Amino acid sequence: MRRFKLAVCQMIVTDDKKKNIEKAEQMIKTASREGADLVILPEMFNCPYLNSFFPLFAESFPNGETVQMLSKVAEEEKIYLIGGSIPEKDGEDIYNTSFVFDREGKVIGKHRKIHLFDVDLDTGLSFHESDTLSSGSSLTVVDTELCRVGVAICYDMRFPELFRLYALKEADMIVVPGAFNMTTGPAHWEALLRIRAVDNQVYMVGASPARDYSAGYVAYGNSLVVEPWGNLIAKADESETIIYADIDLDRINKVRNELPLLKHLRTDLYEIRQKGLSK
Repeated sequence: MRRFKLAVCQMIVTDDKKKNIEKAEQMIKTASREGADLVILPEMFNCPYLNSFFPLFAESFPNGETVQMLSKVAEEEKIYLIGGSIPEKDGEDIYNTSFVFDREGKVIGKHRKIHLFDVDLDTGLSFHESDTLSSGSSLTVVDTELCRVGVAICYDMRFPELFRLYALKEADMIVVPGAFNMTTGPAHWEALLRIRAVDNQVYMVGASPARDYSAGYVAYGNSLVVEPWGNLIAKADESETIIYADIDLDRINKVRNELPLLKHLRTDLYEIRQKGLSK
């Protein structure tokens, strides 16, 4: 398919896991019935973005209730689904993990957040994911009948080498479930998504939770979709909503033909390469 419609579900996340799962399912079905072939959820959509909740809400693959819901709804609606991210328990480790499902509800990709968000900002925000989470160690690119999709999570987006590797792996689109906050969001969220789109001449999708000032961690919202020239083609505000975008893969070819960045790489002078593979 050269053209398709995607949807980003920007949802309020509460401390009630069951309600979060039900809300996500409802929004996925709404998006599907509006014609979306690919539906995307935000980072930690079933769990408040706080270290104290990650172990409590963590579930194993493939029998966790969130994963089971995502698989079921993808199959029922016959859509591709990028399940934002959830806390995934694997033995003694907990990962910030995004599961990707095909139209039959089968998992065709799993991305564990590579770069953990360990920061102390002057505004007073201090967050250390490494207190509870383990880091992933592999890139995630999946083939669908729609396009070739790379997946990264939130803080991963600040590392341009990762996104260049996705471009070199021929990703047409890179999806980033992310929960930037009220300091980093206004400063960098849109800028980073647009820069990564321009640098790599791909579609970029940022999927955030909606903003909830009563939460212990306040997400910025403003989910958006950027086309390969860097133009916004869909954007939310801070509220709970679903945004839609029409994707034209011929746009990638047009931009790359006019401005052939990847052809002009000086691999005789520099290169970016993937060093290894693991879980």
